[in-house]
Amino acid sequence: MIMSNSSATTAAFFMLMLLGTTCNGQLSSTFYDTTCPNALNTIRMVIRNAVSSERRMAASLIRLHFHDCFVNGCDASILLEDSASITSERNALQNRGSARGYEVIERAKAEVEKVCPGVVSCADILAVTARDASFSVGGPSWTVKLGRRDSTTASMSQAESDLPRFTDTFETLISNFGSKGLSARDMVALSGSHTIGQAQCVTFRDRIYDNTSDIDAGFASTRRRGCPLENTIDNNRRLAPLDLVTPNSFDNNYFKNLIQKKGLLQSDQILFSGRSTDSIVSEYSNNPTTFKSDFASAMIKMGDIEPLTGSAGVIRRICSVVN
Repeated sequence: MIMSNSSATTAAFFMLMLLGTTCNGQLSSTFYDTTCPNALNTIRMVIRNAVSSERRMAASLIRLHFHDCFVNGCDASILLEDSASITSERNALQNRGSARGYEVIERAKAEVEKVCPGVVSCADILAVTARDASFSVGGPSWTVKLGRRDSTTASMSQAESDLPRFTDTFETLISNFGSKGLSARDMVALSGSHTIGQAQCVTFRDRIYDNTSDIDAGFASTRRRGCPLENTIDNNRRLAPLDLVTPNSFDNNYFKNLIQKKGLLQSDQILFSGRSTDSIVSEYSNNPTTFKSDFASAMIKMGDIEPLTGSAGVIRRICSVVN
């Protein structure tokens, strides 16, 4: 059949559109509905068992997804171990000795590989895991968009540059989150994940011993019992719950703590310190439903940071190594 010039042009246009869709695929909640329909249930079971065995793991898994997305996008680069060609992001100051849960992700990946080998990316497993970890401790659930692919590189230097630090100023935090397309409200909502989990003594020692005006005296005294002043390796690694009241439940108590000057980390308390985010902290303190809704929205937004899609990246068979 002979096509007219206009028909040929139209056909070429649609072909380009299809090729563009293939090369630059968009994330979709139904991405695996045909290729791996049991993927999400398989991941959910692994996370449920992991958190049941150790409640702290929920916070660790949420943090792992966060620390992945903030470094060159949500591409599972944080999972890569050192190799001849890779200096692992696990070695970055913000991850070394504190990022954990890698074995849970590998377990989930192994189970998914049994039902549909070579289909589901480690980056997507991280995103689904964060959602399931939140829900497992009473936090919100949300619809995870899928279709990310895995990187073949990692950057320790980029991790040290881009990941927030517990010593960051308010302005630095605002700038850091803003550079990832996240608003101040997103930042406060995401910080609310500190309503669960624990911190190492080295991250809050200066705060509880400096007797500054932005910390409750009784709170500081209580925390000193578990965090000796002596700067030793063993003391530095001592753990304390970020929220003393309900450390294993995803609630809004974190924000109530900030209003009472009982934020364990300086980067937490700074969110309620006479600055523009005070009103957001107060709102979340009074309305747990709003907090959980905003947290879910911010997690979805964070999951959209520079994903590899279409023909970019790979699907790793094992999350810790390049194929």
